[in-house]
Amino acid sequence: MSIGEKKERLGKIILERSFKYSDNPPFTLASGRQSNYYFNCKPTTLDPEGMNLIGEVVFDMLQDAPVTAAGGLTLGADPIANALAVVSWQKGRPIKSFIVRKDVKDHGTKSAVEGNVAAGEKVVILDDVITTGGSTITAIEQARRAGLVVDRVITLIDREEGGRENILALVAPVQSVFTRTEIMALREKLAKGR
Repeated sequence: MSIGEKKERLGKIILERSFKYSDNPPFTLASGRQSNYYFNCKPTTLDPEGMNLIGEVVFDMLQDAPVTAAGGLTLGADPIANALAVVSWQKGRPIKSFIVRKDVKDHGTKSAVEGNVAAGEKVVILDDVITTGGSTITAIEQARRAGLVVDRVITLIDREEGGRENILALVAPVQSVFTRTEIMALREKLAKGR
């Protein structure tokens, strides 16, 4: 299966399992904004086929990246990082996964970053959906405090509501598997039966 075919199949799964639309009432997003559509990526990122496709697509996006690990703010980034880790191992270029905690525990190592990563490693920060970019920015800041070098950001879906631009103020490049525009175009294409 080509990268284009993998991406199209993944887009179909996202539309089937993770995309919701409602005229009334609108959804309240993590940012507090109201929206007529909502992406809950967990039914896709935690699905065996969805997880495998995500791992394959993100691995392909990182072909020339000098990263040794990938992770982001728990819970959205975790299945993406784990999928990438498994696929990367199978393809002979291991990329470790790590987790950035939302709240640092007050016991044990009191670390905000969990995983087999060390200061100085180049990493990619992952997220499932960016709206304002707040969760991704938190992950970038925590990773940097742990001494990790953030090389880039990859998100599954960019809602195209300013988050990418906010993240670019801290790190570049910022890549997305899909933009809202691409998902909406695929939705329209499938509705027309093409």
